[in-house]
Amino acid sequence: MDTPAPQPAPYDLLGVGIGPFNLSLAALAEPVPGLRTLFCDQRPEFRWHPGMLVDGARMQVPFLADLVSLVDPTNRWSFLNYLREQDRLFPFYFAERFQLPRREYDHYCRWAAERLTNCRFATVVTALHWEGGHGTGGPGEGGLYRAELLDAVTGRREEVHARNVALGVGTRPVLPEAFAGLAGHPRAFHSADYLDRRSALDGARDITVVGSGQSGAEVFLDLLRRHADDGVRLRWLTRSRALAPMEYSKLGLEHFTPDYTRYFHGLPEPVRDHLVEAQWQLHKAASAETLAEIHDHLYERTIGRPIDADPVEITPGTAVTEARPGPCGGLELRCRHTDSGAGRLLRTDAVVLATGYRAARPVALEPLAGLIDWDGAGRYRVDLDHRVATRPELTGGLYVQNAELHTHGVGTPDLGLGAHRAAVILNAVTGRTVHRLPARTAWTGFAPPEPAATTALPTGPAATTTVPRPQELSRAATAGR
Repeated sequence: MDTPAPQPAPYDLLGVGIGPFNLSLAALAEPVPGLRTLFCDQRPEFRWHPGMLVDGARMQVPFLADLVSLVDPTNRWSFLNYLREQDRLFPFYFAERFQLPRREYDHYCRWAAERLTNCRFATVVTALHWEGGHGTGGPGEGGLYRAELLDAVTGRREEVHARNVALGVGTRPVLPEAFAGLAGHPRAFHSADYLDRRSALDGARDITVVGSGQSGAEVFLDLLRRHADDGVRLRWLTRSRALAPMEYSKLGLEHFTPDYTRYFHGLPEPVRDHLVEAQWQLHKAASAETLAEIHDHLYERTIGRPIDADPVEITPGTAVTEARPGPCGGLELRCRHTDSGAGRLLRTDAVVLATGYRAARPVALEPLAGLIDWDGAGRYRVDLDHRVATRPELTGGLYVQNAELHTHGVGTPDLGLGAHRAAVILNAVTGRTVHRLPARTAWTGFAPPEPAATTALPTGPAATTTVPRPQELSRAATAGR
């Protein structure tokens, strides 16, 4: 009688998707003794925003915002160790640039992804199910996730079990409703596909870029360089009232610390939603360097001729209300000026939509949808450990990365917080301190000081006791925070 093959032990953590954030989690988890992890991605290899790896484009965060350094700089998957492996330490040292070229960050992540033994590409997680009653009482126990996997190359299917799941599927390009009439048009596409579809702009005599974030600025600058003296009209539209730069003051950057994340998480939901929109300059604007490069380029190309002789149009405070194919070819954009309310019909040959990204629910999660505690807007409710709230019978940890902007604030998509978030998740999954994390990371106190304890003033001779001055009371109230 044949003995059935023993079932493989369940994974302690299954990662769905391998972008920079789950790659960080994989890198920090790999050296932990006894921890079984598996990370799957449907793509054949790691790629990071391949459509926006424009020549000359640089990161908006310092190189220390790599996969591991801000948690464990001794980890072998650090960017500095990558440079050592590539024999590039001295060139990097002499370059004296804190911000990396985008292409180098992409290459660094691929270097790590190709070598991490817990990462599997061309592997699709098609469905996640919850099976109760398998646990032994440890962290994340009481049941197991059953994941259905599909090998995208061979078509082979298999099932694996895991105690915890981390969703790191990334965000998807946003196509505004006003542009629904141009869906599928060969000369209207999102900036995420810019390099792949840039050749579709060849022959266009009028090109419009929509969106004032970093992607919009980089696309507009690239088009300026490619069409220096050929008469092609380039137009840059944005709803924002000004092409304001990203907030990059040192104290302003403290919004991208765990301290601010904790403060933001404790605010009421309506306040959080308002803050995310109001803080657009912290996470949606273009870098001052890129805006300066655009200005420098325009300045030099208009030497010896009037400014308005150059076929370039930059118009903030302008919303596109409808877009459609034109009756005689080309595209038509109906626009409204925000301040004046004036309308305008604009004709152009092509549109590049730098209109941002939005978190999306992975299809594999549908079997679990009824066990998740969604908020009123259909979003995850996420605790400080980045664990999604679920019904009591789902006892395994379900964690999200870059899908909690509404609960954790502007630092959610920032690479500088990626390693810290991964360490928080790893500590929660293991139920112990795998990585020691600092209790305080910012000088800014985002919340008001705790009120000082009130005591009754003495009477009689003791009434002459000195009462603390206001500034002393403030220091006493904030001591130890």
